[in-house]
Amino acid sequence: MSKPYQAVIFDLDGTLLNTLDDLHAAVNHTMSALNHPLRTKDEVRSFVGDGIKELIKRSLPEGNTSDMVPAYDIFCRYYSEHNAQKTLPYAGMVPLVQRLRQSGVQTAVVTNKIDFAAKALCDKFFPDCFHTVIGARDGLAKKPSPDGVYQALSQMNVQRAHAVYVGDSDVDFQTAKNAGLDCILVSWGFRDKALLEKLQPLAVADDAKSLQNLLLGEE
Repeated sequence: MSKPYQAVIFDLDGTLLNTLDDLHAAVNHTMSALNHPLRTKDEVRSFVGDGIKELIKRSLPEGNTSDMVPAYDIFCRYYSEHNAQKTLPYAGMVPLVQRLRQSGVQTAVVTNKIDFAAKALCDKFFPDCFHTVIGARDGLAKKPSPDGVYQALSQMNVQRAHAVYVGDSDVDFQTAKNAGLDCILVSWGFRDKALLEKLQPLAVADDAKSLQNLLLGEE
């Protein structure tokens, strides 16, 4: 099932980092500031994956469009200062990325998380681990568009046949498919394993060790 890869491109939220608590806090800070009902952690978990604007749209009361702009501004201001209060890497993921680099495999992050937060969190928890970190920004189509993946491959000078995308969601699977990459999904993130298996990726990894085995062809 596994084969040697020259590059591994990771999703961030739900794959490398458990960011749910800080996203939940930022959502409810925003809802409270606008006098809207608060959201549960499970609701926020189901809302993430398509970028901040979609997260806010789903968190606002149904049909509310007039508060999108102020909600986005409030969220970004708060999250820029509180994005690492409870966020932590998933078990084994820091040494896994380090092992890939030691083995000569290039690594990158392509995420729908807003670019400033993606870069800050990678610098904090995965210093000097990635060739490039590409987050959501104006002028770049968000996942499942393959544009961010193509940009990362270009910067690493790797052909898509020699790269794999690792994520935790249906959005990640579709991103890999659109880019023409192999896809491995992880079961510890923001989507249920049953959903991931129905997508029929190359594999579904249950822990960092099994993921490492798949990426490096180890047993």
